[in-house]
Amino acid sequence: MSDSRPSSAASQPGAARRGRRAAPVRLLDLRTDIPRRWYIGAGVAFIAVFLFAWAVATWLHWVSPIFLPGPDAVLAELQDQATSGVLWADLWASVYRITVGWIVSTLLAVPIGILMGNFRLFEGLFEPFVDLVRYMPAVAFVPLTILWLGVGDTQKFAILFIGVFFQEVLLIMDNVKTVPRDMIQVSYTFGLSRGEILRSVILPAAMPGIWDTFRITIGWAWTYLVVAELVAANVGLGYRIMRAQRFLETDQIILGILVIGVLGLATDYLFKWSYRRLFPWALQSR
Repeated sequence: MSDSRPSSAASQPGAARRGRRAAPVRLLDLRTDIPRRWYIGAGVAFIAVFLFAWAVATWLHWVSPIFLPGPDAVLAELQDQATSGVLWADLWASVYRITVGWIVSTLLAVPIGILMGNFRLFEGLFEPFVDLVRYMPAVAFVPLTILWLGVGDTQKFAILFIGVFFQEVLLIMDNVKTVPRDMIQVSYTFGLSRGEILRSVILPAAMPGIWDTFRITIGWAWTYLVVAELVAANVGLGYRIMRAQRFLETDQIILGILVIGVLGLATDYLFKWSYRRLFPWALQSR
C-alpha cells in the first residue's frame, strides 16, 4: 500500500528556505524599478571613479597643471574664495540673475504656451516668430542688449530671457497638446465653458509636463549664465570664469564650473522632489 502522507519533515525546511529565497535583482529590465541603494550607489560610484581618474591624471603629471590642476588645487582655491568672501558675492549675484531671468521668462512663456497649445490661431500667430528667434544664438545679442539696456543687471536678464523663453514657450505648447482631445469633448458634454475647461481640465492634466519643462529650462538658464556675465560684469560666477581665462588661472575656471554644476544639480533635485509631492498620481505612468 502506497504511503500518501506528505513529504518528510526533513525536506520541508529546505523547501521553505527555497520559497523564502530572495528574487535576484534585475538591474537591466526595461522601465523597471531597482532598489534605491543600487540607484544611489551607481551615481556615487560613477562620480568617485571620475574624481579618482582626475586625481591620478594630475598627480602622475599626465597633464600639465596649467591645463588641468588637481583636485587639491581646486579645493585650495575654494577655501581661499570662501574665506575672502569672493565666492559668496559671486554666488549671490549669479543666483539673483538666474532667478529673475528665469521667472520673467516663465511668467510670459506659460500663458503664451497655453494659448498656442489650445488655439490654432495663436499657434499660427506666434510660432513662426518664436521658431525664428530660438535658432539665433543668445551670445549674438550681447552687443545689442548692451546698446539698448546698458551694462547693468537688466542686460543680463535680457540675455537669460532670450536663451530660455523661446524654447520654453514651445515646450509648454507641446505639454498642453498632450492632453487628450477626448477629455475636452467630454467636458463640453458636461456643460463646462471654455474657460472652465482650460482651468479645470487642461491645465491640471498638463501641469506635470509643464513642471518638467520648468526643471529643464532652469537648467538652460544656468548654462547661459556665463554668456550673460560675459561683458561688463564685475561680480558673478560667469564673470569669475572669464576673468580667470585671461590669466590662465585654470583652478578658478574649474571651480566656477563645478560650483555652477552643483547649483544646477540642486535646483534640478528641488524640482524633482516637488514633482513627487505635487503630482504623485503622475508617477504611476512613468
